Amino acid sequence: MPKMKTNSSAKKRVSITGTGKIKRKKAFKNHILTKKATKRKRGLAQSGLVSEVDMPNMRFMLTIGK
Repeated sequence: MPKMKTNSSAKKRVSITGTGKIKRKKAFKNHILTKKATKRKRGLAQSGLVSEVDMPNMRFMLTIGK
């Protein structure tokens, strides 16, 4: 069997924490920012974690073991 390749788009967008969780950026912070509240924009600027439901799929894309 050949080696599995890491999904290039996934590896550019996420990073793995020391405890094995996957850290990501939040969506909706690119354009049309004038109508969004300052409080909302501050919240979107902070990083978030990948949901437990999506974790197996992300691990597969990054070719990380369980």
